[in-house]
Amino acid sequence: MIHTDKIKKILIIQFKPFGDVLLNTGYLPSLHKKFPEAEICFLVASPFHKVLHNNPYLSKLIVFRNIKKKGLSYLLERIKLFIRLRSEKFDLVIDQMRGTGSAQIAFFTGARYRLGLADCKFSFLYNIKTYQHANTYSASMKFDLLKPLGITKPDNYSLYFHITNESHLYINKWIKDNGLVEDKIVCLSPGSPVPKKKWKAELYAELADIIIEKTNHKVALLWAPNEYQDVQSVKSFMKNDPIIAPPTDFNQAGAFLQRCIILICNDGGLNHLSAAVGTKSLAIFGNTNPNNWSPDFAGHSYVYNDSHDSTRDNSFGLSPKIVFEKFIVMTGV
Repeated sequence: MIHTDKIKKILIIQFKPFGDVLLNTGYLPSLHKKFPEAEICFLVASPFHKVLHNNPYLSKLIVFRNIKKKGLSYLLERIKLFIRLRSEKFDLVIDQMRGTGSAQIAFFTGARYRLGLADCKFSFLYNIKTYQHANTYSASMKFDLLKPLGITKPDNYSLYFHITNESHLYINKWIKDNGLVEDKIVCLSPGSPVPKKKWKAELYAELADIIIEKTNHKVALLWAPNEYQDVQSVKSFMKNDPIIAPPTDFNQAGAFLQRCIILICNDGGLNHLSAAVGTKSLAIFGNTNPNNWSPDFAGHSYVYNDSHDSTRDNSFGLSPKIVFEKFIVMTGV
């Protein structure tokens, strides 16, 4: 039995990446409502903590360096983290990951209640366990872990992301300098840190050309720090000149998306960011399940061909024409 009246300090665990950390913001209002007097802390790796900047439902961020390589540096960093977390004296730890490392951290906090998924490898380190529904949007799935606390998903919820004034000013200046009109920008983001998620550059190029030739909108190619080559590849296949977005971090990308009528992208964190900042999105899926990873909010959709073997090629069995038709339905341009 969980004595919820005894819970005064809570730790949420989600190290990375940007998109997965952002997905946790959907249930924070419900958690705060259940424990209005509790201190709610979040354990996250740098630089992914920036997603949680200025979140009104969090009391404190506990940020650590995510050392990828094993060895002495990793061990020392992990020991320091264990000591720091144990000194915080948490009453409840909510592990929103399935990893070995997160389960170990939950255990070594010494928290009275350690809540995690029953079907993960190290579930024996939790003393409260539950399951997730497998065929719903990941932000909704996050609520499943809270059921033992008496928290269920409300009919309406949203993701939260704070865009700084500096990011707004940066994007506003760029738009003004390039003579663009905000409600005439279609954002395409062809990159991804996961190669198998990337729709072919040639197809993105063809789609961009169709949008430019058949509408009165501009196409802007948005890229993350390691994705500049992806947009250059798309540009090289195009007949028309696209606009290359300026360098952006995740926060600046959010400000950029708010100036666009829609985001067309691969499955990834940017799709979730679009939901958080209120910009429509159309995601192109191939190797991942859109039921889990496409936002289930109004104004967000996807294209997916479940009969195509996307392990063979990155066309995903989807033509630019199909994507364009969906784009027209969603935007009415």
